[in-house]
Amino acid sequence: MYSVLFKSPQLLVRGPAFSTSTMAQSAISRITVIGGGQMGSGIAQVAATHKHEVTLVDVSQEALDRGKSYMAKSLKRVAKKKFAEDETAQSQFVDEIMGRVSLSTKPQEAVSRADLVIEAIVENIKVKQDLFAQLSKAAPQHTILASNTSSLPIGKIAELLDEQRKQRFIGLHFFNPVPQMKLVEVVRTKEVDQDVVDSAVAWVKAIGKAPAVCKDTPGFIVNRLLLPYMMESIRLLERDVASAQDIDTAMKLGAGYPMGPFELCDYVGLDTIKFIVDGWHKDGEGLKGNPLFSSSRKLDELVKQGRLGVKSGKGFYDY
Repeated sequence: MYSVLFKSPQLLVRGPAFSTSTMAQSAISRITVIGGGQMGSGIAQVAATHKHEVTLVDVSQEALDRGKSYMAKSLKRVAKKKFAEDETAQSQFVDEIMGRVSLSTKPQEAVSRADLVIEAIVENIKVKQDLFAQLSKAAPQHTILASNTSSLPIGKIAELLDEQRKQRFIGLHFFNPVPQMKLVEVVRTKEVDQDVVDSAVAWVKAIGKAPAVCKDTPGFIVNRLLLPYMMESIRLLERDVASAQDIDTAMKLGAGYPMGPFELCDYVGLDTIKFIVDGWHKDGEGLKGNPLFSSSRKLDELVKQGRLGVKSGKGFYDY
């Protein structure tokens, strides 16, 4: 599971571009990414593009092959734009970056030399806790452990770790699609050392992204603001204030958003939205029982019908 804001990355962050020269400020060079889905493979691609040694880990060779395919297709698109008239240069570009990525089905072995480990697996707190409990036994003491979760508390994911590991545990929330989206939320827990936060920020800049540092709170920055916006849009539709199309048009032309809220809901995934808001309403820190995150009849009906958005071919719109 993942979250997005808009298709247009420049609307996320206004600030200076970061070049690969920032690499010198980061001591992180060996990266292990756990999870070969679109998010994990995207993170691996970006790290490898900026000359990091990357190991991509998943439970099966089949899953790893899919992740490798995601990366190759994405890099080929980049190469065609970069070297439009030179097929040899295109191939060399893709091969060079893919050559920095190794694949593994053995997570403990894969983290044994890592400077940074980023988890990008299923949004299940127990699965993540168990994973990091295993990885902490194999990773060097200097390794920074990070979760790419979009909705779960970073501190709770690290709950089974000892104090020393908790001091080197952080959230690194990337946005989909990773190669295009500039923002990375750097989420600090109460236990994390400041030097770990500084190292994470330097690394995010080194891979050409823009960091936004925040406390470990439900939704971090983007989703904490984004989910109420989407839920209120759905309630406008439920109250028959306007159609989905007209609400989308109003927000695109009136607020300057490149996507309307219903287009965005379909892109994120209606099941993903329901999972997050239900969790926050049930036991989110400071959000429990908040009517902003109460259940939506329309959203519940669409999810029950299997209309999950773009990924299922139908959501608020048909695709």
